[in-house]
Amino acid sequence: MSSLFDRLGGAAAVDAAVDRFYDRVLADDRIRHFFDGVDMPRQRQHQKAFLTYAFGGAGQYGGGALRESHAPLVARGLNDEHFDAVVEDLGLTLKELGVPDDLIGEVTLVTETVREDLLGR
Repeated sequence: MSSLFDRLGGAAAVDAAVDRFYDRVLADDRIRHFFDGVDMPRQRQHQKAFLTYAFGGAGQYGGGALRESHAPLVARGLNDEHFDAVVEDLGLTLKELGVPDDLIGEVTLVTETVREDLLGR
């Protein structure tokens, strides 16, 4: 069976999704404040690498541990509501790009596997 990465359309699809996703996130009043002062071109590249790995498109990920990298955001109040907003924005982005619902569901399942670490629990 092919990887989720491949079924989504590979690198070009992940690149397009991440770019549109961050456009949506930066317009989302629920979560955009967490990105104040963030180098967004770097953040976009980092997210593309992470999702490529998470969706089975790369064997390694060199971006660091989620718990440690998100600890400053948790200290600023990042919680389940914010995580849910991110998941919602990602799903809406994928829907906008024409990704079928079953693949969006798989993406959501993968995303949920990092909730506890990302929120420092």
